[in-house]
Amino acid sequence: MVTKFDFFMRPSNKGFGENMQSDWNEKGFIECLIQVSFERSKQIQANSYLSKGKYPIVDQGQNFIAGWTNDESSLIKEYLPLIIFGDHTRIFKYVDFPFALGADGTKLIKPKQDEFSAKFFYYYLLTINVPERGYNRHYKLLKEQIIRYPPVAEQQKIAGVLFKIQQAIEIQESIIEKTRELKNSTLHHVFTHGLRGEKLKETEIGTTPESWSVQRFEEFTTLHRGYDLPIQDRTSGSVPIVGSNGVVGYHDQSKVKGPGVVTGRSGSIGISYYVEDDYWPLNTGLYVEDFHRNYPLYVHYFFQSFDFDQYAAGVSVPTLNRNIVHATLISVPQIGEQKEIANILKTVDQKIEIHTAIKSALQDLFKTMLNKLMTGEIRVKDLEMKLLNFTV
Repeated sequence: MVTKFDFFMRPSNKGFGENMQSDWNEKGFIECLIQVSFERSKQIQANSYLSKGKYPIVDQGQNFIAGWTNDESSLIKEYLPLIIFGDHTRIFKYVDFPFALGADGTKLIKPKQDEFSAKFFYYYLLTINVPERGYNRHYKLLKEQIIRYPPVAEQQKIAGVLFKIQQAIEIQESIIEKTRELKNSTLHHVFTHGLRGEKLKETEIGTTPESWSVQRFEEFTTLHRGYDLPIQDRTSGSVPIVGSNGVVGYHDQSKVKGPGVVTGRSGSIGISYYVEDDYWPLNTGLYVEDFHRNYPLYVHYFFQSFDFDQYAAGVSVPTLNRNIVHATLISVPQIGEQKEIANILKTVDQKIEIHTAIKSALQDLFKTMLNKLMTGEIRVKDLEMKLLNFTV
């Protein structure tokens, strides 16, 4: 399911100052809060985090849930919901369930209930630019802020709009994650069992479908090192420049005819990139010089399943040794099955791309609405929202 938001704005006849914020109040940050009492000795040290447990640990790190604990005495159950601020990381987290607090660098924020919706206050904090001071304390900068806010009823409606957009983003993230899991399991199955339910035969590299042939990698595809193209020598154009990290720019000349497949030679090893048209492969990658009449898109997906890492050498910057790769034995299906496998995996990739685009659009929508609602440029009473569900 995909969630779609349609916003309809009713134009106002009044100016910004007159219509938008005449009923808003303002206070200093500290004046907006109530004191939260908590025994800091109950904080969980990082070396005591569990990978699984009964109770979640929230700290100042990037992950919302940093770990787990079984220590019930460490739980914070009062004052919920709370806003956690990373004094070093400048990260805000809204927590409305019992949790244990990770040690070091966290501040507990609780806005006054009679004046604020806690979720509105959290969203408001997301709009504040707290300057980066390295691994120093940042709460002092937060305390200097002036908070501007509408009546509580409007705060709740603003928070409701933003929360629904966030829920839609989470739905897309879940779909993307599950589709990637599906792709990984599909990759494993089709490159070990094929698509046609054939019996498996024993070979020198293990079991393979009966109709698949065992051959050297270089008989399947021949890899060639890419070509140098310094930034100062690039001329604006439509030809993709492909390196170990994918498309890194565009040029007005191509070096190799498409379709093409490029994998990382140094730095990023084992990632495959498929290019439909003519392109310029950089020397940080290896491109397929000869497909030996194999289906290029199948080769791309085979590369995604192939363990290139084991053929990389070097400590500081691992580099792929294509000569060793070329000598490796692999199992290869006939061209018809190659096309079937490639088309199935392409369909899965297209689904990931669709939902990634929807997620990106929703994230842009969230940022726009967050800014406009929190500054009063848009008022909830002037905003109608319909939540429609449809199947892609």
